[in-house]
Amino acid sequence: MDERERRQKRQVKKTRRPVQSGRGGRAGAGYPEADAQRRRTSNNVNRARRNRARRRRRLFIIRGVICIILVVAVGLGFILYHKYGSSKEKADLKNYYGISDKNELGVTVNNKVIKNSDGNAVGRLIDGEAYVEYSVVRDYINERFYWDPNENIMLYTLPNGNVSVEVGSKDYTEVTEKKSETYTILKTEGRTAYIAVPFIQQYTNMDYNIYKTPNRVAITSSWGEIESAIIKKKTEVRYQGGVKSPILTEVKKSDKVTVLEDEDGWKKIATEDGFVGYVKTRTLKKIQKETTKRDFDEPKYTNISVGHTINMAWHNVENEDANSYALETIASTKGLNVIAPTWFKIADTDGNLTSLASSDYVNYAHQVNLDVWATVRDFHGGINSYDETYEVLSYTSKRENLTNQIIAAALQTGIDGINLDFELISTECGEHYIQFVRELSVKCRQNGLVFSVDNYVPQPYNEHYDLKEQGIVADYVVIMAYDEHTEGSYEAGSVSSYNYVKDGIKNAAKSVSSDKLIAAVPFYTRLWLETPKTDAELASEEGTEAANYKNKVSSTALGMDEAQQVVQDAGAQTEWDDTTKQNYAQWETEDGTYKIWLEDTKSLEEKLKLIKSDNLAGVAEWKLGWENSDVWDMILQYVN
Repeated sequence: MDERERRQKRQVKKTRRPVQSGRGGRAGAGYPEADAQRRRTSNNVNRARRNRARRRRRLFIIRGVICIILVVAVGLGFILYHKYGSSKEKADLKNYYGISDKNELGVTVNNKVIKNSDGNAVGRLIDGEAYVEYSVVRDYINERFYWDPNENIMLYTLPNGNVSVEVGSKDYTEVTEKKSETYTILKTEGRTAYIAVPFIQQYTNMDYNIYKTPNRVAITSSWGEIESAIIKKKTEVRYQGGVKSPILTEVKKSDKVTVLEDEDGWKKIATEDGFVGYVKTRTLKKIQKETTKRDFDEPKYTNISVGHTINMAWHNVENEDANSYALETIASTKGLNVIAPTWFKIADTDGNLTSLASSDYVNYAHQVNLDVWATVRDFHGGINSYDETYEVLSYTSKRENLTNQIIAAALQTGIDGINLDFELISTECGEHYIQFVRELSVKCRQNGLVFSVDNYVPQPYNEHYDLKEQGIVADYVVIMAYDEHTEGSYEAGSVSSYNYVKDGIKNAAKSVSSDKLIAAVPFYTRLWLETPKTDAELASEEGTEAANYKNKVSSTALGMDEAQQVVQDAGAQTEWDDTTKQNYAQWETEDGTYKIWLEDTKSLEEKLKLIKSDNLAGVAEWKLGWENSDVWDMILQYVN
């Protein structure tokens, strides 16, 4: 260390010497300016340290708050996405079409996925050919296909005869011509029949396409106005409306779809390859109406028309002796041009016929310018139940037997027409009944016989009578506008009130053209006896429909003159009921309350006004012998 360095060290020590005060020294001799500076420096350092600490605490708090906000935002975002975000879940397409094995085929008909009651596919893919279950063909594609599981035969009725196919065959008969296909036309699994799709198309105005992954067939058999749209951009088709619903398929930009329904920002659509689901409304453009069609020659059913307004009355013939009264029965009428004797009944469940037909009766009717349309019934004869009628009509051979006997009897006696009056047709029997109607219509047309079919007033419970098909294949459809209240009714009421007739005609006219529609009116009424039910009777009926009625009723059918006589004998007065448009009477006896809604010239005239104003083919009356002499002149004013 040199001398210079030693002097610097001594100077530093002298500077740091503490200030001393005392009597022998000078106060402040330790450099007070330097001390103040040191204190200021120390304070500044401490203050800086405190400020840094505060800043660190604030920064820590801010960071903590930011972290909390971020955590909350992430959590909220997750919740919102979970609730509102689009699901990427794919739908199980095999389950969507009901497919459980490689031989099953999904079926879409007219933009509707069809599955059976168990949720299974209704199609089969066999040897590369598509097949569809018969019930689906009948209900959704072409109702004229008919399957007889009892005799393993499929039929399709053309205007001049049947197409017939046996199970497992490539051959078939069209009326009388033998034909063949390159594929098996009809296959079965148990009692379930499957029809080859190309064979269905031969007789149906339909298009179809087969697709894979999964195997499915898309069928179109309904043509006319639809609503179509174009896809704006690639998007998902979901099973239901909503972003959480599974994805069925994707559609590409410019794909064309059919719009089916509108649902809160979503559209139910059908794709061209057989998917029916939902897309967001904003993904569609060019939504517009268009008309679809396909060139196809529908079979034309020709009909026989009598060329004038019909006035037909049923003649209830219960035995051969009744035929001998034909002269007397017809002599009292005026303006009648068709008489329908109830001659034919089904004798047994083999489809044999009981006949009371009389050539003499027909000859006399023709002499007085009356056509004879013999009535065939499934009651008041050898069979008389729903099960027995079903037993006959559900077998092709039995229907054929019955048809042939009807035609033979008609030709033998010179009858002009057949009037079919089957009233014991269950819902299960409906498809067999309408097939019988088709087959009988062909035979009648081929033999120059006018064919008419009797029906109840249209109601939901008798839709299986199929008025629409009757209106095509039959010459005339008769609506029996009576039996509004019957012997089995729970309350007293009119047999044929005005609105009952009016609504019956209106509803029938939705399915049958007016020039084929005949409205039948009653020549009878019912006398009702009404008595209060006892407490025991009400208790016994608890839980049944009968329990809704406090009175029990019974009734007796009366002809016009007899009904008037009953009212007169009771000393009762009739009043015009403007609702039923009938004269009404009521009286009390020790037996209870009697009620009657009369059929007379005034009530019948109201019904005939409806028939004329609706331009129907004519009127029919049940039954000859129950009318009074005045009605014929009145009927002539409306039917001539």
